[in-house]
Amino acid sequence: MATGRIRGEGAGRLPVGLLSGALLLVLALALAACSPVTRFHGYAPDDADLAFIEVGRDTRETVAEKVGRPGATGLLEEGAWYYVKSKRLHSGYREPEEVEREVVAISFDGQGRVADVERFGLEDGEVVALSRRVTESNVPPPNIISQLLRNVGLFNPGQFFD
Repeated sequence: MATGRIRGEGAGRLPVGLLSGALLLVLALALAACSPVTRFHGYAPDDADLAFIEVGRDTRETVAEKVGRPGATGLLEEGAWYYVKSKRLHSGYREPEEVEREVVAISFDGQGRVADVERFGLEDGEVVALSRRVTESNVPPPNIISQLLRNVGLFNPGQFFD
């Protein structure tokens, strides 16, 4: 009845093939999690669509029919329409990086006709903060000693006897 195996030998151990397969799977998942993800935002008409727009002839309505309405319009008297398209690269834990940006600006004259059509790229622009929603205060945050001293006057011994 001797099988050549000592009782308990190999018990609780995983086969080497299964262990190495699990290790390869974990390694592949870790590498896939670190691979960059590209995301596209916005819309800008291409040159073929812009070729149908005639400067001095088309109006806001005809531009909207030909290339659609933009996501942002001019701030001063509806002077221009801006189409913005960007491409961002998300790599793991790092902040997303804008690798491509395209802005198409269609300007209108006083009669509402197209005055100019311009295209700008990432290399033409610079980062501009349109609004800053941070409240800055000159008051430093309270430290632990000031918090303790502030609570001294709030102590009422009668609260312990109720």
